[in-house]
Amino acid sequence: MELAYYSDYAVRLVNSEEPGRNTDTLTSVEAVRELFGGSSQAARRATDSDVTRFRSVRARLRAVFEAADSGDETLAVDLLNSLLMEFPVSPQVSGHDDRDDEGNPLWHMHLADHPSNATSGYAAIAAMGLAFHLTEHGVDRLGLCEAAPCRNAYLDTSTNRSRRYCSDRCATRANVAAYRARKRLETARSASTGRAADTAQRSTANGER
Repeated sequence: MELAYYSDYAVRLVNSEEPGRNTDTLTSVEAVRELFGGSSQAARRATDSDVTRFRSVRARLRAVFEAADSGDETLAVDLLNSLLMEFPVSPQVSGHDDRDDEGNPLWHMHLADHPSNATSGYAAIAAMGLAFHLTEHGVDRLGLCEAAPCRNAYLDTSTNRSRRYCSDRCATRANVAAYRARKRLETARSASTGRAADTAQRSTANGER
């Protein structure tokens, strides 16, 4: 499992809430466990108490994305560093019994955690994954969807740093909205031009009399 994979933990947690739509799916211990994805062993540690703790970590992770999205790199890094200090991890070399075609172990870096609760484990992995993505690709690769009212978090992996939306759905919705806005503006300008022409014609006619 590559370290880049862990950055998705941060995105999943942040996007469990959409403030602009007043929606929040993080309302039960089952919802907490679902955030772990395939890590069923870690998910089993979750209890009802983790719901509140997860929400607290979520707010802090969103603050990292908000700072990055606004261009405040120093604040984004400071906020992320505070999470890394509070929720440390233990990097380990692991193979998970995976082998290549010749039978050799497929070694890779793994973030092992030994927390007292599910929140600590998840927060440690999410913060470390986000830190890896930030240092590897740049703070400007952390963004918030521009398709209002979405504001979901995303990690920009495009080659030209051009991503602006969290999904194809939001990109399509924003493009349609922009197209309709342009058409309304064109219609308004056309109507204004028509009225101006009518006024000019009337003025000319009155002058000829």
